Amino acid sequence: MKKQQGSELFSAIVAAPFGAMGVRTENGLVRELVYLPPHFLEMEAQDAVAQQACVQLARYFADPDAPFDLPLAPLGSPFQQKVWAAIAQIPRGRVRTYGDVARFIGSAPRAVGQACGANWFPLLIPCHRVTAAGGLGGFSHHDDAAGFHLGVKRWLLAHEGVEGMGWSAR
Repeated sequence: MKKQQGSELFSAIVAAPFGAMGVRTENGLVRELVYLPPHFLEMEAQDAVAQQACVQLARYFADPDAPFDLPLAPLGSPFQQKVWAAIAQIPRGRVRTYGDVARFIGSAPRAVGQACGANWFPLLIPCHRVTAAGGLGGFSHHDDAAGFHLGVKRWLLAHEGVEGMGWSAR
């Protein structure tokens, strides 16, 4: 397959073990991170915040304990922000179910799943650490077991040291 040029939507595209990550910045803030399949070419950072994001993403891909410290655009509804704050508290190497998060914030598992799928800052807000009670669950509004997005979720969980639940990580 021919490599695809980066979209003008992105301020940078950084290589990732599963493909690539698109970084979109606006007004000195990270506006969005996007999981991209392997056919996307890397694209140099167009600004200082995108450069910071590329450096921090590359560090994370090499070391799951690498911290993120990026200025994020204020996005999402109050409910989504509540879910994302709960998800951000899940430590590396651990998972919580949609039901666990729902009980923690006083909501419903399906609503938590919708908020996870609407996450503008994957990895920084680690929605990959939220799974279904009986297995992997969906990821980024995708649930095709053999699809790209669940492959990314498997890789991320294995990278962070999560074992089990019947998934094959790599």
